[in-house]
Amino acid sequence: MIYHLAIDIGASSGRHILGYIEDGKIRLEEIHRFEDYLREENGSLFWDIEKLVREVKAGIAKCGELGKAPATIAIDTWGVDYVLLDENKREILPAVAYRDSRTLSVMDEVAAIIPQEKLYAKTGIQKANYNSIYQLYCDKKSGKLDKAKYFLMMPDYLAFKLTGEIRNEYTEASTSNLINARTKTWDGEILDALGIKKDVFSEVSLPCTEVGALQGFDFDSTVILAPSHDTASAVAACSVGNNGVYISSGTWSLIGTENLEPVLSDEALKANFTNEGGINYRYRFLKNFMGMWLFQNIRKNLNKQFSYDEMMNLAMKSDGFEFIDTNDVSFLAPESMIKAIRNYLNNDKLPMDVVINSVYHSLAKSYAGAVKEIESISGKTVDTINIVGGGSKDKYLNQLTAQYTGKRVLAGPVEATATGNIISQMLYSKEVATLEEARALVKVSFDIQEVV
Repeated sequence: MIYHLAIDIGASSGRHILGYIEDGKIRLEEIHRFEDYLREENGSLFWDIEKLVREVKAGIAKCGELGKAPATIAIDTWGVDYVLLDENKREILPAVAYRDSRTLSVMDEVAAIIPQEKLYAKTGIQKANYNSIYQLYCDKKSGKLDKAKYFLMMPDYLAFKLTGEIRNEYTEASTSNLINARTKTWDGEILDALGIKKDVFSEVSLPCTEVGALQGFDFDSTVILAPSHDTASAVAACSVGNNGVYISSGTWSLIGTENLEPVLSDEALKANFTNEGGINYRYRFLKNFMGMWLFQNIRKNLNKQFSYDEMMNLAMKSDGFEFIDTNDVSFLAPESMIKAIRNYLNNDKLPMDVVINSVYHSLAKSYAGAVKEIESISGKTVDTINIVGGGSKDKYLNQLTAQYTGKRVLAGPVEATATGNIISQMLYSKEVATLEEARALVKVSFDIQEVV
């Protein structure tokens, strides 16, 4: 049996999932799970990278203990965040988290140097205060960047800690707002204009290529590059055809289509669509919405007294809802999500069932609006929506998505990100020959249901 290990780390939890082919199907086995690596101190948000590294290594060790040492390992994480290393390859801390508010004060400064129209024409990346471009500009202003010799986005950093090798993977790098959409390399003109030194960046490496040999374990394994941005891995496992739309439903809901060329039009800019990198140099033309993050925080505010299914049932029985802008900045990192929603709707007595139901209907409505924009901007006529990821288990949201969009909706696979990570390793090891073959294997391996 040839095992492959997907280390899939989201903004709230991480998992180690072994994948292998048995009886003509991909099988997945969860080996390790961990959480609680976001820290707050003195009003700043940062990542506990020591814990992340410790947990990554712990999960790999468990594979060996089980007698299931992986032939290959690949890591995917959320986008935009990074770790800077000095000339001795030591971390320059803290590793600030993207939800930290420090970038809000520099967005206008960056826009004064590079107007958003020019920036979008070059990178095709939507404007968002958490993009790496604004984070790096903050680090330049503070002097932190002066000490840096290496720039590693989060999955690249974790791969470095396993191998000692420095790589910048393409799909993750594309979320930085610093990759030229046409050349697919770091845009030197942008870096020069902002005074961000170029020598900290490595040559961009593609998914399905090697990082290096695993170090520090009593078994041999090769660390490779998956599509290192978690959504890129999820989309790699998703096949809905040229006229299909995917929704990668997790902490964020990312809704989009797959293109062979970037869409850099004024219409795409105004609609705030992004052209992030995908496997085989494909483009993920998509829009971000706060997704399960809203529910996660509501549940946290309720001291986790309800399960997600119980919250869903509460919403389904509710007679009322009001629409919110799910991407309103007040929902990005509030002390209380419930209070933030009530404040947004100017009703501090809004019943809990209505609060939750409002999130459901607002998300579905935002999906419908995004589908219409995709059709208008890309010229496609969307026929199918494939919801993948953990959020695809939410039957109520799936039903509302079908209702609001009027499109055929498929749900699954649930483990799309880990699956996309795994198939990239299978492409590297030649167990599958092409992306098309890998996606066909995904279709026969997992339960993908049509939403009635």
